[in-house]
Amino acid sequence: MIFDLDLIKTVYTNFKSKVDDARKLLGRPMTYTEKILYAHLWNEPTKPYERGKVFADFRPDRVAMQDATAQMALLQFMSAGIPKVAVPSTVHCDHLIEAEVGAKNDLLRAYGDNKEVYEFLASVSNKYGLGFWKPGAGIIHQVVLENYAFPGGMMIGTDSHTPNAGGLGMIAIGVGGADAVDVMAGMPWELKFPKIIGIKLTGKLSGWTSPKDVILKVAGILTVKGGTGAIIEYFGEGTKTISCTGKGTICNMGAEIGATTSLFPYDERMFAYLLATEREEVGKLADEISDYLIADEGSDKYYDEIIELDLTTLEPHINGPYTPDLAWPISKFKDAVKEHNYPEELKVGLIGSCTNSSYEDMERAASVAKQAIAKGLKVKSEFTITWVQIRFF
Repeated sequence: MIFDLDLIKTVYTNFKSKVDDARKLLGRPMTYTEKILYAHLWNEPTKPYERGKVFADFRPDRVAMQDATAQMALLQFMSAGIPKVAVPSTVHCDHLIEAEVGAKNDLLRAYGDNKEVYEFLASVSNKYGLGFWKPGAGIIHQVVLENYAFPGGMMIGTDSHTPNAGGLGMIAIGVGGADAVDVMAGMPWELKFPKIIGIKLTGKLSGWTSPKDVILKVAGILTVKGGTGAIIEYFGEGTKTISCTGKGTICNMGAEIGATTSLFPYDERMFAYLLATEREEVGKLADEISDYLIADEGSDKYYDEIIELDLTTLEPHINGPYTPDLAWPISKFKDAVKEHNYPEELKVGLIGSCTNSSYEDMERAASVAKQAIAKGLKVKSEFTITWVQIRFF
């Protein structure tokens, strides 16, 4: 068992009472984001926190670091003279691997070029009680989603796409190495109490529309700075129609609009994912407090901003060129190219296991390829697949 079941039991045991106390303090229904934030405060609050204006100290449940940022963070931690990390922490060796000729040779080259780094990280992890994921074990935020993330939890990670874990109902925030050191050393983690932007999803995705089109549409609405200082919380019946990995993709890409993080409420799709990744025990524990792992009825009045999105009418989108918040429905992209004199030639298509975080995406690409072969079509543009070795997609 990789995940820490005792940790999750402890979080859930205290979660209900902390949320109940916070609800009394606020005197109103709570959003899901607020529940997790108030349940992870370092000290018991005496008054409501003013969003976007005051700082608060938090107690994250986990820390995750990738190999490029972990080096300095662990050097700083070692200087603290503490024998073991205070919270469960992991190191993931993924960023120093260069994709060039193929998985086998690229991995061998990475082992050669970064031998001293890997040995240092492995040695320090072993000494101070950190989990160590060697090169080739997978991308950090995918490994976290598949092994460590859990609904209602809070974690920080030294990677900008840490919010991927929001697809499993967790507040997961990308930070700098110094923040990680504070938490590993058992100190409170300071964050300006974030604003909360609610994205209400109705309907159901259809046709070739995919979960990515949700965040592409949202990026077009909020722009690359629209999420700054805010947590994006998705709610509404439409959230239940999106798979857990689809939710993860949406939260992953929330980094492109500057959001502190993004998250979805707990539902049956998350339980199915926990079951598929051999964490049924976690799902059963989450089921026991499922009413606390969603927004309260009537809490939609208390978002700082609400965007409503009908998944049924949502089209596949293309964002760009030049900026990720230039969102075009596929039906309007041709006209946009002509009107704005955008480049007409698509030279390269890429699908990978980072943002395209599930078999859903891989199957779509494979289906198109099979249909093209069946019709005798020839590829005019280069198509690249970046595949990383991990247990589940």
